Amino acid sequence: MKILIVEDNQDLADNISNYLEKEGNVCSKAANLFEAENRLMEFEYDMIILDIMLPDGQGLEILRTLKRETNQNAGVIIVSAKNALDDRLLGLDLGADDYLTKPFHLSELNARIKAIFRGRKFQGQQLIKFNEIEIDPETQEVKVNDELLTLTKKEYELLLYFIANKNRVLTKQNIAEHLWGDHMDMLDSFDFVYQHIKNLRKKLTAAGSEDYLANVYGMGYKMKSTV
Repeated sequence: MKILIVEDNQDLADNISNYLEKEGNVCSKAANLFEAENRLMEFEYDMIILDIMLPDGQGLEILRTLKRETNQNAGVIIVSAKNALDDRLLGLDLGADDYLTKPFHLSELNARIKAIFRGRKFQGQQLIKFNEIEIDPETQEVKVNDELLTLTKKEYELLLYFIANKNRVLTKQNIAEHLWGDHMDMLDSFDFVYQHIKNLRKKLTAAGSEDYLANVYGMGYKMKSTV
């Protein structure tokens, strides 16, 4: 999952990022409204962790930007030291999915992120099923025909990304951004994308899965619903 953390408290932003990255996510950070809006114009995110009070304005402005100026379909969790009912209601009315009051446990934040992601991408299913492939987001286990499959973290995220966007063409840049986030700029090429897809396809088919991953010439890749 690709997550944007909009938080001006550097220590808190680092703690959230470190925790979520240990859970297998790719995190980007923005310390103010200007930086956050620039990132949203450049990249797509699955989830946004949003502080209301930022040095250069109200974090709720980002919710307005999401609706007005971007193609983002990200889930949004507002985090703030302010516990005013008006702020909570306004944030939810503007499109936020949830609200956490500081201080909060990182494990609770993580649980809410997973629940929102499942609800947005997979209709709230506890187990994600795609034909003979089954994914448990809680344990990050993948099974093919009920047999456990061993994947790396990147392969797991890649499979989840493809299934969440089945029948949609994903460019190498889309995939690189999702797997590596801001670190993508340090890569010399997108050759690693091809290698990850090759490895994932090999493991799936060796386990008895049909080959749903298609190369769309000159455009990218997509996960087909049927072969």
